[in-house]
Amino acid sequence: MAMNSSSPNSTVGYARLGVVIVLTGLGAGLGGMMLALLLHAVQHIAYGYSLDHLVGSESFLAGVSSAQDGRRVGALATCGLIAGVGWWALYRWGRPLVSIRKAVAADGPHMPAVSTGVHALLQIVTVALGSPLGREVAPREIGALWGGALARFAGLSAYDHRVMIACGAGAGLAAVYNVPLGGAIFVLEVLIGTFEWRVVVPALLTSALAAVTAWSGLGDGHQYAVPPSMPGAALFVWSALCGPVFGLAAWGFVQLTSAARARAPKDGRLPFLVFGNFVLIGVLLIFYPQLAGNGKGLAGLTFGSDVTIPLAAALLVLKVAIEAASLRAGAAGGLLTPGLTNGALLAVVLGGLWNTAWPGTPPWEFALVGADAFLAASMQMPVTALVLIMEFTRANHDFLLPLLLSVAGSVSTFRLAARLYTGSCVSRSPLIPAPDYPALRPITRGDKQQ
Repeated sequence: MAMNSSSPNSTVGYARLGVVIVLTGLGAGLGGMMLALLLHAVQHIAYGYSLDHLVGSESFLAGVSSAQDGRRVGALATCGLIAGVGWWALYRWGRPLVSIRKAVAADGPHMPAVSTGVHALLQIVTVALGSPLGREVAPREIGALWGGALARFAGLSAYDHRVMIACGAGAGLAAVYNVPLGGAIFVLEVLIGTFEWRVVVPALLTSALAAVTAWSGLGDGHQYAVPPSMPGAALFVWSALCGPVFGLAAWGFVQLTSAARARAPKDGRLPFLVFGNFVLIGVLLIFYPQLAGNGKGLAGLTFGSDVTIPLAAALLVLKVAIEAASLRAGAAGGLLTPGLTNGALLAVVLGGLWNTAWPGTPPWEFALVGADAFLAASMQMPVTALVLIMEFTRANHDFLLPLLLSVAGSVSTFRLAARLYTGSCVSRSPLIPAPDYPALRPITRGDKQQ
C-alpha cells in the first residue's frame, strides 16, 4: 500500500520532523541564552558589580559578598515584592499553568504561552535577586513551549509532538548549563523513559544545537572548576559507605520540600508570605552572603575546598531551611542546583570526619561525590545526574567509579526508604511536581499509532 505523504513515516513526514528538530534546538538555545543573560543583568544591577559586561570573571557570590548590607537586604526585599505580587497575579488572572509532565502525557493539554512565559521570567528574575531556588525550570519550560508549538504548526503526529516537547525541555537545560549530553539524557531517562532511536536522535540533535547556539552569548565554559586529581582508595571506600547516607538525606529533603509545596498558598496571603520570607533571607545574607541565589557559588566553594566543616554544617542547615521556607511561602523554582549544593555541603561534613580516621582526601573530592549522590537520589535520575556532574565539572574520568558507587547506594536507599514509608516503591520523585515534572511512563507502541 502506498504511504500517504502526510504519514509520519513518509519522506515528507521525516522532512517536517527534521526541520522541527533543528528549529527546536536553535530556538531553545536562543531562549536559554537570553534567559541566562537576563539573569546576569539583573544580578549585576541588583548588587552593583561588573556593570560593564554581563558575562565576566567576577562571580555572583563575589558580587554579593562585596555589596553593602543594606543592598543585600534591599535586593531580597525587591525579590519578595516581585515574586509575591507576580505569582499572585499570575494565579489570579493568568491561564492555568500546564506542567511539562502534563504536556508530554498522552492527550495532554497545551502549555499556555503567556502564563508559561511569565512564570519562567519570574523564576529567572527572583533567582537573580537572590532566591534560593533553582533557575533550571524556566529554560526547560520555554524550550518545551517552543518545541510543542513547532510540532503543532508542522502537523506532526501525536507521538512526535510529545517527543518534541520533551526535547525542547532538554535542549533548554543543555543551553543554560552547556550540558548537551546531560540535556539529551534528561529527555531519555526522566521525561520519556525510553532509549528508542526515534527519541534518541532528536534528543541528541536538539540538545547539541541548543548548547552550540548558546555559546554565542554565554561562551563554551563549564559551571564548576575542580583541580586535576586522581581518586584514592579512601574515597572509594567512603563513597560506598556514605552512598546510603546521601540517599536517606535526599529522601528527607524530598519529604520536606514536597510538604512545603503542597501547603503553599495561591490566594491573597501569597504576597505577604513571600515578601516576609525573602526579607528574612536578606537579613541572613548580612551574615552569610554564601546563601544568596540557587547555590551555584556555594557549590563552587566546596569544589574549591574553601569551606570549613563547621561553616559547611551551618550553611547546610540554613540552606535547606530557606529552600523549604521559600516553597512554603509560595515562591516557585527548581531544586536541581540547590539539591546539588546540599549534597556537596553534607559531603564536606562527612568527608571531614572521615579524614580524621583515614586522612589524605581533598575536601572537594568528597563534595563532588556527595553532590552527585544527593542529586541522583532526590531527583530519581541516576544516569542524568552522573552525566550532569561530569559535564558541570569536566572532572577526571577516574572519578566515575566512586561516583557510581555512591549513586548506587543513594538511589537504592532512597527507594527503600520510600517503600518502607509509603508501602510501595517509588518510580518517580515527588521533588518534581508541577510546574516541574517527574519521570513519565515510556511512550508505548500504541502512542506511536496516534
